[in-house]
Amino acid sequence: MSNALSGITILDLTHMLSGPYGTMLLADLGATMIKVEPPAGEGTRKLLASDPKNSLDGFGAYFITLNRNKQSVAIDLKTSEGKAVFYDLVKKADVVVSNFGPGVPERLGIDYNSLIAHNPAIITCTITGFGSEGPGANRPAFDQVAQAYGGGMSITGTDPTQPIRAGIPIGDLGGGMFSVMGILTAIIEKQRTGKGQHVDISMVDCQISMLNYMATMHFLSGEDPFPIGNGHFVHVPYNSYPTKDGFIILAVITDNFWHNLKGVVNIERFNDAKYDGQPGRFADKAFIDATLGELFQTQSTAYWLERLEAARIPCAPVNNFSRALNDPQVRHRNMVVDIYHPDGKKTQAPGNPIKLSAHSEDTFTPAPHIGQQTDAILSELLGYSDNIIAELRAKGTVA
Repeated sequence: MSNALSGITILDLTHMLSGPYGTMLLADLGATMIKVEPPAGEGTRKLLASDPKNSLDGFGAYFITLNRNKQSVAIDLKTSEGKAVFYDLVKKADVVVSNFGPGVPERLGIDYNSLIAHNPAIITCTITGFGSEGPGANRPAFDQVAQAYGGGMSITGTDPTQPIRAGIPIGDLGGGMFSVMGILTAIIEKQRTGKGQHVDISMVDCQISMLNYMATMHFLSGEDPFPIGNGHFVHVPYNSYPTKDGFIILAVITDNFWHNLKGVVNIERFNDAKYDGQPGRFADKAFIDATLGELFQTQSTAYWLERLEAARIPCAPVNNFSRALNDPQVRHRNMVVDIYHPDGKKTQAPGNPIKLSAHSEDTFTPAPHIGQQTDAILSELLGYSDNIIAELRAKGTVA
């Protein structure tokens, strides 16, 4: 395992996708990730668990992917004894991460203000739909709620009357990614000041942030952008085009790329001097796209990619999962890795996208069974005796 975060202990109270994705990334980077789940198991364990095509020995694709490199301690946080065990863990931890609904951490007594009484230097991070404060903070949210509320769905697709969500759950994944940034920032500040703090991540905030320059364009123009499919509102040609056996995309963002493209496609009308600059191409966007679309259909994707790449024109095939996950560059970057069930069987999943020169090899321990490391953590980290652990288990406080 990449050990860049070695020595950082994180208590992971997350479920579903946004929180588990963020804590997975931190675990991949070497943090000791202790998954604290109820004795019956965290709810995501059940997703696809009985689907014969999308599970491995009772672990669904969600759980086995998102919980690699984590250890499981099963504690009933709704009991005073369970809460006491958790507070002992907090004393040994650096960070506590959760993505419960609004108000749940406070009701359970696991919010920042409760935990600093047990560890004044603790860092907490919550990932919620709308954040911890504000007039809409108490609204429940999942991925598509964040995508819709944050404006991104209004510019996705081709038809303003048919909003489309992103194909990948960018609302959830965005919350997870920004949580990692926030947690690492808090850890760095703690090293300087000795003080912890609370990291408040709103999935909608993350979506608004990713509107970026398009939001600034809105404020400058006063106009709401509309969906334009795979085209671009500045660059031409910048779009997807059918080929004889698939699709390719072009991203001609400079005049030099345009001149190179002319040499590949040999279309006489493209030699008109008015197309040598972006304004002329943009004015005839429909003609350029239609002409390229007709030409590209005469040959295969591989035929065109070979010629476009030789001319250094930004292009790509529109890969399905099979092609993307078996691409030589993707494989070279170790972005497809083996992950294991704790009982031994294995499958594959995306690797760790954060490559550090000092840590060249990643390893991935299996997602754990419920409470698989309860005894080890309570005895080794907290110093509980076998008798104490047995008493807690007999009461149902831990599992």
